[in-house]
Amino acid sequence: MSLKGKRIGFGLTGSHCTYDAVFPEIERLVNEGAEVLPVVTFTVQNTETRFGKGEDWIQRIEDLTGNTVIDSIVKAEPLGPKIPLDCMVIAPLTGSSMSKFANAMTDNPVLMAAKATLRNQKPVVLGISTNDALGLNGVNLMRLMATKNIYFIPYGQDDPIKKPNSMVARMTQLSQTVEMAIEGKQLQPVIVERFKD
Repeated sequence: MSLKGKRIGFGLTGSHCTYDAVFPEIERLVNEGAEVLPVVTFTVQNTETRFGKGEDWIQRIEDLTGNTVIDSIVKAEPLGPKIPLDCMVIAPLTGSSMSKFANAMTDNPVLMAAKATLRNQKPVVLGISTNDALGLNGVNLMRLMATKNIYFIPYGQDDPIKKPNSMVARMTQLSQTVEMAIEGKQLQPVIVERFKD
């Protein structure tokens, strides 16, 4: 399947250390002909870390996609009824946002865009990046895995020795996951090896 002409929402949450793996995949979607609408959480907008400033990441995603970021819940809500998406991607998806999404807490623009997409019975693709996927957040991960129209970029443990509960998506499979999700299929295997000794 081609993504040419598809309208893809792309949500960024606050796993700043993962952005360098995600931005080439956003560029790939654009190069494949998709219209990419960027959506950011308040954390992305307002946080400065050793990985960069929020304003710089926002400028970068706007430059990549050619679209202004959707940065409020009010601006994200129309992605359901008025500006329907073919697919919504959230990558990286932090443990905090995963927990909120699994428990129907829509308190930021990215989660509103995802909720609006599910309301239209369209796919939401998740690229997790969380230190507690195999800890307290495991129940939320499994709840989302069992939810209709939610698909996952294949993921695995990124550092089982130092961070045994941590799991991160293999972002290089983002585009392929989106293609499959639009067809109603989960890319397999969904649990992959991320760590080599």
